[in-house]
Amino acid sequence: MKKKKAIVICGIKNSGKTTLLVRLVQAFSEKGLRVAVIKHDGHDFTCDIPGTDSYRFQAAGAYGTAVFSGYRTFIHKLGEPDLGELMKQFPEADLLFIEGMKESSYPKIEVIRKAISEAPVSNPEGRFLIVTDWEQERFGEPAVGFEELEKVMEQIWKIIEQ
Repeated sequence: MKKKKAIVICGIKNSGKTTLLVRLVQAFSEKGLRVAVIKHDGHDFTCDIPGTDSYRFQAAGAYGTAVFSGYRTFIHKLGEPDLGELMKQFPEADLLFIEGMKESSYPKIEVIRKAISEAPVSNPEGRFLIVTDWEQERFGEPAVGFEELEKVMEQIWKIIEQ
């Protein structure tokens, strides 16, 4: 592999993005790649555990906290991050997945599930594959089924090896 590439996995809420990502992370990790994932949440979320020191620091007014050991790092920072800066936090990664960010122009896979949506909703710039349970011809662009993980991986390899 020449250099780390970012691949966006996007789609409407509950379309199967996380399920696909878990399968991809496992499969690429088993092939020896160091894989990282950044998840964009369109809503607010809680990421710290009440009662921990870092939670108490944030509750006291700290805009950011970091906890680290010899094995892991946790950073909690208030405010909208710059995606590029966030991506720099994973310099060791061979492959970086970003869940969400459907408006971005990064190379992207859109997940479209019959029970959830009928057509792509992402910015078509960068979209190189649709993963769906609809008939694949429906979209007029490359599409594969949910169970065709090897085909999804083949398309990702093409992107990251460019």
